[in-house]
Amino acid sequence: MNRFLALVVFIFLLTGFSTPLLVYSQEIKDPEAEYLRVRTIAFNGDYAAAAAAARSLINAFPDYGDARILLGRILAWQKDYKQAAAVIDTLLLAEPNNADALSARRDISLWSKENTPVSTDIRAGYSFDSFTEPYNRFWQVFKAGAGHRFNWGPASAGLNIGNIRIGEPSPAIATELQLEAEAWPKLSDKNYAFLAYAFSPGTYFPRHRAALEVWQILPEGWALSAGLNYYYFDRNIFIAGLSVEKYLGRYWLSAKSFVYFKDDGPTASFYFNARRYFNDIDYLQLTLGTGTAPDEPFDVQTDIMRLSANSIRLFYNVMLINKLTMRIGAGYSREEYAEAIWRNRFEGNINFIYAIKMK
Repeated sequence: MNRFLALVVFIFLLTGFSTPLLVYSQEIKDPEAEYLRVRTIAFNGDYAAAAAAARSLINAFPDYGDARILLGRILAWQKDYKQAAAVIDTLLLAEPNNADALSARRDISLWSKENTPVSTDIRAGYSFDSFTEPYNRFWQVFKAGAGHRFNWGPASAGLNIGNIRIGEPSPAIATELQLEAEAWPKLSDKNYAFLAYAFSPGTYFPRHRAALEVWQILPEGWALSAGLNYYYFDRNIFIAGLSVEKYLGRYWLSAKSFVYFKDDGPTASFYFNARRYFNDIDYLQLTLGTGTAPDEPFDVQTDIMRLSANSIRLFYNVMLINKLTMRIGAGYSREEYAEAIWRNRFEGNINFIYAIKMK
């Protein structure tokens, strides 16, 4: 009798555990239809229900990669970036070349950066720019400043010390100061902007430098931007810019054109950027450009004499130790400074950012 009761209890327990699994496996018969249903729930803003439904879909169909990507994005929309990244990384272990998964992982990394625990930092840097035709000129800038992340976005301010050395036939040595401020305000979930202003009482730095650029984030990792740069040396200078950007897995690609409104008519330049991310912080970037207008700001008066240039630059951004990040780069330009007369121009820079306060 005891053996009979034990057998009944065993069968009851086995049935109790297996029946939900059987029913569960029969609940989702069409994974594609369920995926669309979960996505609709998420787009309607009910992230908790969408996440639970996405987990159920993954449990029923563990190899359904699109469901894992959807769950990762839903968790990221809930600001659970660590769990979101773990979901995508699980898929990438099985499918390391899954383009959609790589794109989602990159988006999650970017969104988590916007919510970085770094609140305040100090920064310092050095850059130089040099050519030898038709005279020797060596221009260098020392930078020092600080940054802070506000609720609306990051901002920074700093002091630049510029030193110029000009050789014969009109030798000169001068050192002057420039104050600058920058901000990256978030306008909406799909828009953000870049604002900058700098002032200098000297003669080599522009007396006034200002910039405004606005980005529109599009689906599938695309973005567009449009902006305007303003400089005042001994006259007003305007340069407009328009770009298209794309995140493609671990790569960021950008094509940007500039229009330089000169006195004798507008001229254009074109730049292509390719950035390879090794993790959330470390990346290598290549920039190729051709045309009149620079993609970097005019920071010295002799820049405005440029007629045209073909340029190449390479940058590397890396976290050296905890809280300390370095960005180092070098560039070369073949520059037309007079009609059909060209020269070699070299540049280099190194910058450090150290986080001194966390949220």
